[in-house]
Amino acid sequence: MNRRQGWPVTLQDGAVALRPLRLRDAAALRDTRARNEAWLRPWEPTYPDMPLRTDGLTQYAAMLQSIRREARQGLSMPWAITFEGVFVGQLTVGSIVWGSSRSAQVGYWIDRAYAGRSITPAAVALAVDHSFFGVGLHRIEANVRPENRASRRVMTKLGFRDEGVRRRQLHIDGAWRDHICYALTAEEVPRGVLRRWKDDSSPGSALGSQGPNSREDPRDRAHPHHGSG
Repeated sequence: MNRRQGWPVTLQDGAVALRPLRLRDAAALRDTRARNEAWLRPWEPTYPDMPLRTDGLTQYAAMLQSIRREARQGLSMPWAITFEGVFVGQLTVGSIVWGSSRSAQVGYWIDRAYAGRSITPAAVALAVDHSFFGVGLHRIEANVRPENRASRRVMTKLGFRDEGVRRRQLHIDGAWRDHICYALTAEEVPRGVLRRWKDDSSPGSALGSQGPNSREDPRDRAHPHHGSG
């Protein structure tokens, strides 16, 4: 299998689009992350090479070069999320494993000013559908902190299965944090994630806007509404 099949590619649904990250995104990436420092810090893994706040572009340019190199090797698909043509966040299908696994993980974050507009679920659905039907992956995981109720709602809206808690999985905001593992396989969405989500959230659907997995989870805690994954 050609590991670069289906990449680079731009995907779009209405005003929401995913396009490959490019080197000239360094300034927008720096400015957006600096503006959203407090919003992103509780949810993002500790990356020494990608600080939430810095005045220079050198680190961001180096990070983008590394990300693009991985993409050329078929190990990740790093997209910018845009809304009406404006850079509003980032989504990466990464940790791609080929062979008999054909699996990957999806991670994302969005500018707080654009949260609550269904941009994130549309972006995730576009990326997962392309991963399954354009690239040939079989399983996609997303790991979300239990406190991140907004990101968990994205997962349940799109029909991801809750496969349980992974204890102290990632180092985030100064400590090792538990994460809930959500997963989806290609066989579960023969019509595609985007189409199923839109059908399930239509006014005539008995499921309503929350999709097939909208029940309250006893692990929910009273935390603010955050929008990054």
